[in-house]
Amino acid sequence: MGRPVTDAATSARLSKQRRRDTKPEVALRQELHRRGLRYFVDRAPLKGMRRRADLVFPRRKVAVFVDGCFWHSCPIHATKPRNNAQWWADKLDANVARDRDTDDRLAAQGWTVVRVWEHEPASDAADRVVHALG
Repeated sequence: MGRPVTDAATSARLSKQRRRDTKPEVALRQELHRRGLRYFVDRAPLKGMRRRADLVFPRRKVAVFVDGCFWHSCPIHATKPRNNAQWWADKLDANVARDRDTDDRLAAQGWTVVRVWEHEPASDAADRVVHALG
């Protein structure tokens, strides 16, 4: 899957996308910290795993991913680019497939995976994380 040809404005906008410390991720971290929870940030849950969770609770084997609506194809807010439509469709489908593979690999090792959409209120997402922590 080669990179599509994009105009300068689109290329500049995409290059500014953050990989970590997004507003929804920071809001969730602040809410969990306010509730007295401590965690690791941007860490691979399993040694040798090239995929990183946004929050990791290693002793309780809980990995939290804060997924962006565009990049992870939110069923409510996903959009489909018109330029390079097939390339983007393949890219976003691959992202979703990678997410499911990550969930399966972690579950096979006894981990609980919590997936949070960026549009979810931080307090609701924190409730789900607390529930997963038991």
